[in-house]
Amino acid sequence: MAKNPWARNPWFETVGEAQRRAKKRLPKSVYSSLVAGTQAGVTVTDNTQAFNEIGFAPHVIGVQPDRELATSVMGQDISFPVIISPTGVQAVDPDGEVAVARAAAARGTAMGLSSFASHPVEEVTEVNDKIFFQIYWLGSRDEILERVERARAAGAKGLIVTTDWVFNVGRDWGSPEIPEKVDFQALLKLAPEIALKPRYALDWVRGGKVIIPDLTAPNVSAPGQPGPTFFGVYGQWMNTPPPTWEDLQWLREQWGGPFMVKGITRLDDAKRAVDIGASAISVSNHGGNNLDGTPATIRVLGPIADAVGHDVEVLLDGGIRRGSDVTKALALGARAVMIGRAYLWGLAANGQTGVENVLDLLRMGLDSSLMGLGRKSVHELSRDDLVLPENFERSFGHI
Repeated sequence: MAKNPWARNPWFETVGEAQRRAKKRLPKSVYSSLVAGTQAGVTVTDNTQAFNEIGFAPHVIGVQPDRELATSVMGQDISFPVIISPTGVQAVDPDGEVAVARAAAARGTAMGLSSFASHPVEEVTEVNDKIFFQIYWLGSRDEILERVERARAAGAKGLIVTTDWVFNVGRDWGSPEIPEKVDFQALLKLAPEIALKPRYALDWVRGGKVIIPDLTAPNVSAPGQPGPTFFGVYGQWMNTPPPTWEDLQWLREQWGGPFMVKGITRLDDAKRAVDIGASAISVSNHGGNNLDGTPATIRVLGPIADAVGHDVEVLLDGGIRRGSDVTKALALGARAVMIGRAYLWGLAANGQTGVENVLDLLRMGLDSSLMGLGRKSVHELSRDDLVLPENFERSFGHI
């Protein structure tokens, strides 16, 4: 049979195309939740646009024929310096976090798994042995420790503590109303949106049965027990006093293994993370879903890496859309980057294969950048490879 010349190529050439396909496939409410930002969306916009202000200083002679991309993060060897950032409730695809974990394993990299994930940690570690379990400061110390020990028993290799969050009624600029649970009433309300996206609806039908998207958090409960609803656990989180540095040090000691503090934008906070014995920090503003007006993470990365990069692994989270963005972050001192929206768009566009597609694009773009800069290894990148505008960087919090 002749190939249909009008059939859509399952491979997409850019992360922007993955986003376009995600928008085309997903119901409006689901897609909106992937692009929303806090308040006026200043930070979520700056996270991506700031990368465009940075130029390269290429070498046209001495191009290296083979380039080394491999590195390690929190004791785990990875094939290139991009890992999956933890995001909760991945209802864009029935396999959710399991599909993402398989994709990361297929491309030789690690994954952060949210404690608000829609699949149990045991299912995710079964398909990828490089899982870092993410945890919020939720409930009592005993309850937190129970979740930590469950992750350890499942085989998690590291712990990520997310600290960058603001409980604000104006959060999620542009975000739709999300039902507390997907029941008949919720489905009836969403029916007009779903009817316009038949491919999305059909993806949730398997073996003649409809799979209801899971809006619970199974990793917050005991193994095998039904998880609370997302909004139920969110409410508990809002009513738990935020952690102190002493709390984080206690948790780091209880865990006893690789430990990342996620949400650092200040120099003094970076130094405190070093002082409590953290293995890594993530320079992050929660993808623009935290305190709007916070500078793009790429603007604050360099000063933080300069200050503590010899004492702790520094990662960047926020705004990565191209392999060249990864290159810029590494040149400013990041050991690796974490991606969020980019892989979720890939998942929405084409499931596990779509996530692999996104990872391939970032890897190829990084490799091309190294070639243009005349670098043989990601570990050779430095500020000398960049053209930074005057006053591009931001630095606050004295140490």
